[in-house]
Amino acid sequence: MAGAVYATIEDIQTLIRDLTAAEQQKALNLLPIASSKLRLTASKYGTDLDALVETEPDYANTTREIVCKAVVRALDASSQSSTASVVSQESQSALGYTASMTYLNAGQSLYYLKNELRELGLRRQKYGALDIYGIEVEEP
Repeated sequence: MAGAVYATIEDIQTLIRDLTAAEQQKALNLLPIASSKLRLTASKYGTDLDALVETEPDYANTTREIVCKAVVRALDASSQSSTASVVSQESQSALGYTASMTYLNAGQSLYYLKNELRELGLRRQKYGALDIYGIEVEEP
């Protein structure tokens, strides 16, 4: 199942929202990229995502939903035409006029949120000890 695409256009339209014809074409190109990015991220954490998706239906459903969300975020970021709709935080001052804006998706269109990676079990808390005095400490 190497190189599998974890979601389809129909999944996006069923789970999240309807897509225009132009968005469907973009999503068709983004779905394999989003699946590959997630697969690479999982391999960095030592997880074989393809094997889990193949063997566990619940894991496959969660993966499908997360890929759909990432693709829709990318579509929303690329379809916004006005600056106000892409800005997540804005502050202004008067007299000496100062403006500060934080963009929602600056420079990166396709990404996964930390909580989405946590849902897949990829981001977990680590524990251990660092011995600064030269005495070895065993981890349980």
